[in-house]
Amino acid sequence: MRKLFFLFFLPLLIGLTAEAANDVVFKASAPNAVVMGQQFQLTFTVNAEGKDLRVQEMPDFEVLFGPSQSKSYSSSWVNGKSASETTVTYTYVLLAKNEGTFNIAPATIKVNNSNYTSNALVIKVLPPDKTDDAAQSNAASASSGVSDKDIFFTINASKRNVYEQEGFLVTFKLYSRDPQVGLSDVKFPEFEGFLAQEIELPENKQWTMENYKGTNYYAVILRQTVLYPQRSGKLTIDAGKFDVRVRVRTQQPVRSIFDDFFDSYRDVNKTLTTTPVTIDVKPLPSGKPASYANAVGDFKMTSTINSNNVKANEAVTIKVAISGTGNIRLIKNPEVVFPNDFDIYDPKVEKNNTRTTTAGVTGTKTIEYMAIPRYAGDFEIPAVHFSYFDVKSGTYKTTSTEAYKLHVEKGEGGEGGGPVVSNFNNRESVKYLGQDIRYLKVKGVNFVSNDEIFFGSFMYYLCYLIPALLFIVFFFIYRKQVKENANIALVRTKKANKMAVRRLKNAGKLLKENKKEEFYDEVLRALWGYLSDKLNIPQSNLTKDNVEVELTKYGVGETLINEFMDILNTCEFARYAPSQASDAMDKLYELTVDAIGEMENTIKK
Repeated sequence: MRKLFFLFFLPLLIGLTAEAANDVVFKASAPNAVVMGQQFQLTFTVNAEGKDLRVQEMPDFEVLFGPSQSKSYSSSWVNGKSASETTVTYTYVLLAKNEGTFNIAPATIKVNNSNYTSNALVIKVLPPDKTDDAAQSNAASASSGVSDKDIFFTINASKRNVYEQEGFLVTFKLYSRDPQVGLSDVKFPEFEGFLAQEIELPENKQWTMENYKGTNYYAVILRQTVLYPQRSGKLTIDAGKFDVRVRVRTQQPVRSIFDDFFDSYRDVNKTLTTTPVTIDVKPLPSGKPASYANAVGDFKMTSTINSNNVKANEAVTIKVAISGTGNIRLIKNPEVVFPNDFDIYDPKVEKNNTRTTTAGVTGTKTIEYMAIPRYAGDFEIPAVHFSYFDVKSGTYKTTSTEAYKLHVEKGEGGEGGGPVVSNFNNRESVKYLGQDIRYLKVKGVNFVSNDEIFFGSFMYYLCYLIPALLFIVFFFIYRKQVKENANIALVRTKKANKMAVRRLKNAGKLLKENKKEEFYDEVLRALWGYLSDKLNIPQSNLTKDNVEVELTKYGVGETLINEFMDILNTCEFARYAPSQASDAMDKLYELTVDAIGEMENTIKK
């Protein structure tokens, strides 16, 4: 019976022990930053009864107390099953000896005859506050006010001198002596002249200690954006405005011994502004290669082909993948040259997997090129060239793929290597025309008399006369249109509304799909493109100021101009604001359509 018992229950006991062991969590925790001369706690927590705690030596810190052990128990009852957990905490009180960044090695503990290792910690030791700054801050608090040294915002640009299309990081950070700060009205500056790519930050932003100009503050990053300048020259990031609410301790005259134990506080509202930042943007050097694709950064390119042996009428697909860090979302598709007798389709961006980090926008852009061969034979698809500007070396670099040898066999419907054509109504349907040689007929030959021959007859000459007369008539009717088409600026102006309508249709699709950021980007492109075509000004030279001046010259009313400016400001702000309601997006879409229509009625050419 003992043998049967161990045979059946020993595996079960081993499984339960292993499952319990796998649930053991041993964790170390301490502040990320401390001030030299101030005490702080280092804790080790394990969710089981443990023994033989071993902590590595900490030569950079002085152990004032510890370890002190505390236990806590918790139990729960879920779905008829009870569960309990024991948590044991070991606490040390430490004091930093020197300034700098120091490591605390992992500790070990034994639970159920198994050893477990905690995580390592990195602690930054900050210098103590300067005496003058601390005195000023205490004086401001004593007077129940909040000074500019108690709380302020900063804009930090990782680079002040960049090339056109070179990305750099902009960080908005709040510094405060007290982390209990509330933000009510936040107006980040507009990035006029830049393409902005936002970095996703956690919803619950964490305060960390940081020494700024000799004073220790609690700091939190509110926003990080990677900017790509779209033109050269001096571009300015305007000042931001922030309304904050600070909790301030109020000192009162001592009336009893209990007044020392109870402090009173009040909320103080304060408006903070940031200093504008100027970025010096250098133009890209001359001598751009023919294969330059508007790419600035560090990239590499690879390509693949679906098959080197296909039949006529079968699709040939080449995929080109461009990966790296830089303005990858703005690069142009490299050119793939297919043989002349191939039906070529527009390239399609299959994947655009990118992510925005503090180092820039990183990812891969995959473009698919497809063509259909019409003839049987051997062909060569030349190598694809892709050029970009390398910021580190300050030079243009070119990367190339391999050339592909393609063997095309006869299609299913053809016996020889004769031509094949596409049915352009449905380019998926391709048929074989026939053989190259037509044999002479030797039987069943019928002769036709001269009177029945069409060549030289009245109808023959009439077929020449009628098209000539029609050509002259249409020439006089449309000669005005020919003159207008010769004026490129006038053509752009007349087609401005059509281009805007086309872009707004795309925005309407994005609106139905509830793609907020893409919707506002498409509306912005529609408005800026419309104004560029209508006013015959390159889009790179357009600003809100010169748009107002040009529209005024054309006699556009102030109300309509303000409506256009409001739509532009709403779109640019909505891309960085919290999620907008669908009815707000619908209303913006209708206002844009109405504004462009009213502008068309106002500016007629």
